[in-house]
Amino acid sequence: MALDIQLDPIEARLFGVLIEKALTTPDQYPLSVNAAVNGANQKTNREPVLALEEPEVAGALQRLERKYMARMVFPGSSRVEKYCHNGKDALALDAPALAVLAELLLRGPQSPGELRGRAGRMIAIESLDHLATILSTLIERGFVRRLPPSPGSRVERYVQLLCPDLHPLEAPVAAYAAREEDGPTRSVAADLAARVETLEAEVGRLREEVRALQATVSASASMPQRENSPAA
Repeated sequence: MALDIQLDPIEARLFGVLIEKALTTPDQYPLSVNAAVNGANQKTNREPVLALEEPEVAGALQRLERKYMARMVFPGSSRVEKYCHNGKDALALDAPALAVLAELLLRGPQSPGELRGRAGRMIAIESLDHLATILSTLIERGFVRRLPPSPGSRVERYVQLLCPDLHPLEAPVAAYAAREEDGPTRSVAADLAARVETLEAEVGRLREEVRALQATVSASASMPQRENSPAA
């Protein structure tokens, strides 16, 4: 099945980030452009690590909006525009399928064991059978395809098709040894990565609050002061 929707590499990174943050840090979602920059450039759970600038991210978010893959919102009383993904409506996918798709967008081709462990930080995937059902739906819809096992491995991998050239299809040689089940060392590493991600998101939220406060103070300072009327 050929996809009508195709994303460029920056759009793909941002679409994955929006899905990820909606599921992992819902209290800090939707994302401002600055928060989206931080999410796109973070050093954990990303392959490759990027150094995108704000104009690049803002442009990609606007293109996603034109493709109906994201939309701009002004939540609450915020005067800063923010963005949320539109994957549920645009792609007709539920949260588990979106989590798996986002993981493939953010880190490239992966085995079922890797996908289950990594997408599991966004949403619960009870078993490899559950994951297989999700992957089957994504393959049938044309969003994902199966790759044959890499040299030295007996495990198949899966790649997303929203941006087919986003990642190399060959797995790194160092990754062949431990594929399917997460051992204790990998579990500890995953926990540390999740904590770092949470801290990065918290720092981003605090920066947004400081900027909003500065804008409010500046606006108040620029308002003309009313003179007291003389008593009648």
